[in-house]
Amino acid sequence: VQLQASGGGLVQAGGSLRLSCLVSRSIDSRDIMAWYRQTPGGDRELIANIGSGGTNYADSVEDRFTVSVDNVKNTVDLQMTRLKPEDTAVYYCHGKLFSPRGYVGIWGQGTLVTVSS
Repeated sequence: VQLQASGGGLVQAGGSLRLSCLVSRSIDSRDIMAWYRQTPGGDRELIANIGSGGTNYADSVEDRFTVSVDNVKNTVDLQMTRLKPEDTAVYYCHGKLFSPRGYVGIWGQGTLVTVSS
C-alpha cells in the first residue's frame, strides 16, 4: 500500500490550500488517517487525524483546517484556510491501516506548503 500526497505550494497569508493524500487501496472504516507537518529543524507534529471515532485537531490548526475522507477517490484531504506564515512546513500524510494481521503504519512523501506574509 502506498500513500501519495499532493497539493502543496506557495500561498499568501490569509489564503487557502487543499492537500490530498491518495491511498492505493480503498480506505477502510477501521483505518486511522492523519496529517503531520514538519518545519526545518523541528519535530514532526500531528495536526489532524480522522477515523471511526471522528476527527481531532491540534490547537494550532483548530477551526482553520478540516480533514476529510473521500471514499470514492480513496483520498484523505486537508482543507487549510486562513493560512499563517507559521503554517509553512512540509506536510505528510500517514495511514494506520487495518489488516487481518494488525495495523500497519505507512507514510506518504511530504508536500511543501509555504505561506508568505
